[in-house]
Amino acid sequence: MKDLRTFSIVAADPATGECGVAVASKFLSVGAVVPWARAGVGAVATQSFANTGYGPQGLDLLADGLEPDTVIQRLTSTDADKDKRQVGIVDMHGGSATYSGTACFPWFGGRTVKGVAVQGNILVSEKTVDDMLEAFRRSGGTLAVRLLSALAAGDRAGGDSRGKQSAAILVVKPEGGYGGFNDRYVDLRVDDHASPVAELQRVYELWRLYFEKPPDDQLVAVDAGLATELREGLRRLGYDPGPGTAWDGQARAAFTAYSEKENLEERLRADGRTDRQVLAYFRAHLKRP
Repeated sequence: MKDLRTFSIVAADPATGECGVAVASKFLSVGAVVPWARAGVGAVATQSFANTGYGPQGLDLLADGLEPDTVIQRLTSTDADKDKRQVGIVDMHGGSATYSGTACFPWFGGRTVKGVAVQGNILVSEKTVDDMLEAFRRSGGTLAVRLLSALAAGDRAGGDSRGKQSAAILVVKPEGGYGGFNDRYVDLRVDDHASPVAELQRVYELWRLYFEKPPDDQLVAVDAGLATELREGLRRLGYDPGPGTAWDGQARAAFTAYSEKENLEERLRADGRTDRQVLAYFRAHLKRP
């Protein structure tokens, strides 16, 4: 078994019902091993000769009402290799715990505050976990944004002493998955990359573009000038906005067809306004060779 040289953060936001994990490592496809989470229950990061059973078993124990530190005690009590393991756990009530076996490779260790656990092994220094926790506490925005901010801080602080290879983020919430059919709200991985944390941030921005609904302050009215721009652009891209210059039903239908083809339907509006990010995407599309 390969040692999973890793730094991770697990956190929960009871106000939004979200919980999740962000992780990076000098290890292929770390997202397939370390992060586990269940809506309404909590999140687990299992690493350092990772016992992947800690993920589902830990979530089951949390669901049964055990505190995170008790869950870790229960998991490690029957594990012959517990001294090699590292794990962080949070629940949806502010509970958090982290564990590092004495046989983990240095630097290893973790930090906890209410609703957050940060841990790592074979790190350049403890500055990695300290900076991660501080970045999470200082950052604003959604849980995913804060997790990625923490991961980036750990990466800047040195991270895994052997280098970089993969990164992942998993955030769950009730009915958070595509179509509301499961809880997997954000589930993104970079399996093999020279700069995996930066690449994960780039992929997350794509996720936001494709799946987040635009806030009201990002919407703009389609006035006469913008209508002309959109109509001309649609024609160049092979869509028929109809005759005239107005942003009428046929023009909107053409823009809807374009947006759906580009997987931007989550950002469509029926009130005649358009989203700034869709507009930026549309303009960039027109500049492609």
